[in-house]
Amino acid sequence: MLMRTDPFRELDRLTRQMFNGNGSLAHPAAMPMDAWREGDRFVVEFDLPGVDPGAIDLDVERNVVTVKAERPAREDAGEMIAAERARGTFSRQLVLGDNLDTEHIEAGYDAGVLTLRIPVAEQAKPRKIQISSGQGGAQAINT
Repeated sequence: MLMRTDPFRELDRLTRQMFNGNGSLAHPAAMPMDAWREGDRFVVEFDLPGVDPGAIDLDVERNVVTVKAERPAREDAGEMIAAERARGTFSRQLVLGDNLDTEHIEAGYDAGVLTLRIPVAEQAKPRKIQISSGQGGAQAINT
């Protein structure tokens, strides 16, 4: 089987993993997430293992949710053998659609997972509209 590869894409990925924007060595500060819909709400889960709940900041401005978290540097001065977990402050932003109710977001943190529950806005939920005809009868149509 013939496979096409882009060696520059792989080099770029490796470079981003090894260096941050100012050229110094860094580890990628990732905040993996899953998102799905459950009925009339969306659920988003962020993996934040080892992060103290007090070090998580959740802000909502218009339809943008920003999650900031801090995992402090290790205090012991032992020799590191492997250091793959991101340390320091990192953040992630989600741009939500207008069909979500950002005024009623619920957040919980358990076992290293931050869970957001975002309800669908009332105006975005399906509803029936009555249509009257010239004969005086009304007919319901789902929207």
